[in-house]
Amino acid sequence: MRILYGVQGTGNGHLSRARAMARAFAGRGVTVDYLFSGRPRAGFFAMGCFGDFQWRRGLTFVSEAGRVSYLKTVLGNDYPAFLRDVRALDVAPYDIILSDFEPVTAWAGWLRRKVVVSLGHQPAFDYRVPMDRRDLRALAVMRLFAPGTVRIGMHWAPFGAPLLPPLVDLDPAPPRRRRGKILVYLPFEDPGAVSALLRPFLAHEFFVYAPGSEYRDEGNLHLRPTSLEGFRRDLADCDGVIGNAGFELASECLALGKRLLVKPQGRQMEQASNALALHQLGYGACMERLDARRIGDWLDSGSPPPRLHFPDVAGALVDWLLAGDYRGHALSALSDRLWNGVRLERVAESVSPAPAQSLALTA
Repeated sequence: MRILYGVQGTGNGHLSRARAMARAFAGRGVTVDYLFSGRPRAGFFAMGCFGDFQWRRGLTFVSEAGRVSYLKTVLGNDYPAFLRDVRALDVAPYDIILSDFEPVTAWAGWLRRKVVVSLGHQPAFDYRVPMDRRDLRALAVMRLFAPGTVRIGMHWAPFGAPLLPPLVDLDPAPPRRRRGKILVYLPFEDPGAVSALLRPFLAHEFFVYAPGSEYRDEGNLHLRPTSLEGFRRDLADCDGVIGNAGFELASECLALGKRLLVKPQGRQMEQASNALALHQLGYGACMERLDARRIGDWLDSGSPPPRLHFPDVAGALVDWLLAGDYRGHALSALSDRLWNGVRLERVAESVSPAPAQSLALTA
């Protein structure tokens, strides 16, 4: 079997998921070719596991001052080049087109009537999951941006639908916790405003990752450029995370048992809905804007964070894809099996974990 795997490069969540899938595909006797789009080719990092990958410009969303700018998104994309890339991409040799919100591969496969499997968080919104508001425009974009004949959504609970648990790419070593260390990842916000907001909280050390940042320490602020290994290291031993409400980082925090405070990207229904879901599930705290009082309250709160133990979603999904049965009942069976393997505990320092609880029975 030969698979073309397209990955959206706007943000790093899709890339993190693709790395886990790449390891799961390895040794399965299947050829996987990777195509990435959504950011300049030079902007991709830690790509060794993808081999000689392809790159296209694709389509992306433009952000400004912490919110999506629809005008700049419309004006900033090169639609004729996108259409040329779709027409020129040869998908004939492939048995499956797998797309994680990547539009060139998805549309090339769709137009040539190939099996196109849409994988990620966006397909979860095909079902009745928590939504901040039912924005028909945003829902249409989620379906049409990268269409699929088979749509596999992921979320933090099944919500009565054939959804899969998150697919996380983490070090298997047990997580650690360094009291007072806070990881900050707010890539769509003004870095100067973020630094000014956090600097007064002198009892905490903030490790702030941002695209284009220089590596430097300024008192209790530790500014870091985007780096896969550095970010993972700081995530592993931090006490909590302040971030946007992207799905993948929140999933990693839940898998590690890290306290979480999210600020959704403005004008982004998916992130606003993620914040709502985290609140409803009791998995994290939210703020609508950068708010010093809200941050201070969260830093002072002592409630134990949840920790979700996820099964090997990547391995199970790869086996399911290679089996070739993409009918609805087969996806439902995969969903049920994986959720039966998810366990929830509450993390507390110097206290033994509470008995694990099955999410398949409670969500």
